Amino acid sequence: MSAAPQRAALRGRVPGSVPTRTLPVSDPAFVRDPYPLLAQLRADAPVFVDPALDRVVLTRHADISAALRDRRLGRSALHRYSRDELGWPRPDPAQANFDAFNTNHLLDSEPPKHTRLRSLVGLAFTPRRVEALQGRIETLLAEQLDGLREQGTFDLVSAYAEPLPVTVIAELLGVPEEHRAQLRPWSAAIVKLYEPSAGAAEQAAAERAVLDFSALLRELAAQRRAEPRDDLITALVQVEQDGDRLTAQELIDTCILLLNAGHEASVNGLSAGVQALLRDRRHWETLVQAAPHEGSLPVFRRAVEELLRFDTPLPMFERIVLDPVTLGGADLRPGDRVSLLYASGNRDPQRFDAPDDLRLDRDPNPHLTFGLGIHYCLGAPLARLELAMSLRALCRALPDLHLGGPDAAQYTGGFVIRGLDRLTVQVG
Repeated sequence: MSAAPQRAALRGRVPGSVPTRTLPVSDPAFVRDPYPLLAQLRADAPVFVDPALDRVVLTRHADISAALRDRRLGRSALHRYSRDELGWPRPDPAQANFDAFNTNHLLDSEPPKHTRLRSLVGLAFTPRRVEALQGRIETLLAEQLDGLREQGTFDLVSAYAEPLPVTVIAELLGVPEEHRAQLRPWSAAIVKLYEPSAGAAEQAAAERAVLDFSALLRELAAQRRAEPRDDLITALVQVEQDGDRLTAQELIDTCILLLNAGHEASVNGLSAGVQALLRDRRHWETLVQAAPHEGSLPVFRRAVEELLRFDTPLPMFERIVLDPVTLGGADLRPGDRVSLLYASGNRDPQRFDAPDDLRLDRDPNPHLTFGLGIHYCLGAPLARLELAMSLRALCRALPDLHLGGPDAAQYTGGFVIRGLDRLTVQVG
């Protein structure tokens, strides 16, 4: 078999009128504060070609919103074209299991497969199931907060932001407690492979994580088939629509996706949100004053929307061209890649008044954090509930919380999934 033709670099096929810029996605300074550069790009190069990423990049809210709804762009192209037709290289055998995982869940699939998967998963992962978690979330938050005041100084990420969403999605699915400590490391290893800077070490770690994760879920799915329980794995095993069911591999990969996506945005959104509030205590005090009142959850729900806009935990998503399309003067063909800078669109002054100001009562707030169109985040209701309840409980229990100095925040180093590895805070 002859080798697949190599695709010509995008820059060589795009008119010179489309500017060239390079996103410093591996630069710690950019990861720590990308917003000044993003503002400059929106003004000077709202659509540009990044030769290092070999893709067109969109920075403005209107362009990103249109792209998310444009069916000429999708999350996958291999349902319509072969790699030879796209000029893509052969798959890398070093990440075969990671690639197989990405072909079997709804985030990286397109209609009709996406329609089928989302419909089946939606029958099990219902808003009613999510809202029923409120009592359990309150109990878990109380347990986490117990003793933090006595510690005085602690890492908000590991002590508070991480445990709740990991526990909630694990309990929701039905993962036994003895396996839960592995979930966060597995997820962290898998999502690192979405970063443009990922190398061989990250590739190997993601492969091991997918294999280990899959083995556990395969075992749990078999147990639920034999002995059903009141959990999401059982619901996914049993769900049926017009005689159709999830295949065994679709079920496993869907559960991995739900476990990953079910806590990454919550962990990163809460820790970044608390950092933003504590940097300007006027906002923190506003929420502290609201927290004790019954019926205050809507105040925190609205605040969460603004925090997710202000410091976006998932700053950059990708789309693949399915049909010829022109974006910002760039004529793109099937297989070309487009990056959508959610973090930039969420600070676009053409869409948001005073976008660099944190306004907890901003309304409306059409941020892009959970996407738009058919790939709108299925787990958004759960993330919103966890974030609002976690923030309210923190304000109630530790109203005198402060950042632990100028070096309190340490970022993980990723930009596609941007989050804090540590946030040192002090009580009193």
